[in-house]
Amino acid sequence: MEIRNFIFSFVTTVTVSPISSLLYLHENQIQHKTKNMKRTIIKIDESLCDGCGNCVQGCHEGALQLIDGKAVMVSELYCDGLGACIGDCPVGAIELEEREAEPYSEVAVMERIAPKGESVILAHLKHLKEHGEKSLLHQGVDYLKSHNIQVDLSSIHGQEEKLGCGCPGSAARTWKAPAETASPTYEACQVPGPAKVAKPIFAPMQSQPSELRQFPVQLHLLNPNGSNFQGANVLLAADCTAFADGNFHSKFLKGKMLAIACPKLDANIEHYLEKIESMIDNAKIDTLTVLIMEVPCCGGLLGIAKKARYRASRNIPIKAIVLSVQGEVVSEEWI
Repeated sequence: MEIRNFIFSFVTTVTVSPISSLLYLHENQIQHKTKNMKRTIIKIDESLCDGCGNCVQGCHEGALQLIDGKAVMVSELYCDGLGACIGDCPVGAIELEEREAEPYSEVAVMERIAPKGESVILAHLKHLKEHGEKSLLHQGVDYLKSHNIQVDLSSIHGQEEKLGCGCPGSAARTWKAPAETASPTYEACQVPGPAKVAKPIFAPMQSQPSELRQFPVQLHLLNPNGSNFQGANVLLAADCTAFADGNFHSKFLKGKMLAIACPKLDANIEHYLEKIESMIDNAKIDTLTVLIMEVPCCGGLLGIAKKARYRASRNIPIKAIVLSVQGEVVSEEWI
């Protein structure tokens, strides 16, 4: 008991005091010892499971094992919540759910699977790439480099981007911004006398390019710890704002990841609080801009953001922007 108390005291000290600078502890390893989070993770219906073992073979991260003839989650730490095992289950005993669980750790997974050899490592890395988890993929590759583990990564770098399994509407996707369009040009117009007047050459009207860089965008559906949110500037927009301002994309969304919500009509506001808190603490977003309408009920979204920041262990700047029903900016301030 004394040894256990000493270890607990030591880990607690490391996470909050300057002694942490003397040790190398991966951030995810510290997090999973100190705080659970609400995230997507698999759920197994033991009454349906027939013990075929397909899911165990499909889970390269090593989160599943067969115990007494049933598939069992042996560690939440190893489950990335992407659901590759769902397609391997012939009886439909596996589904995804949102619940409190340990944060996923790519380093812990790599430590677990590295001894299993190159084929298992490549299967895991391909799995991450197929689901668009670029940040986790980079962590895995960095682990191999830092531990001098020789693996042929040509199949990873040359692989086509594909959507992951599960619900297409919930699959995380990111893409790059299109190239900037050229500005209108002008030519000299000949007029009587020595002076020339520049007149614009009017081109056919073009649609405004989209600044959306990820999907899904609804706060209930998105993964707050996805690679697209890591260190990002985030726009939390009330549903109506995109319809109120015709320049929503260029004025508010450009350069940001997006989450949309309605504090009046959406259910389970506590879930919103947990997701924004997770963005702040785990994804370590840089800034949060909250865009709301001037109507009273819309102010609840700003309240959710402020409460999530209060509950989080990190403090980030929040900008509040209020639009009129005609789409004009009523107020804009950092809070």
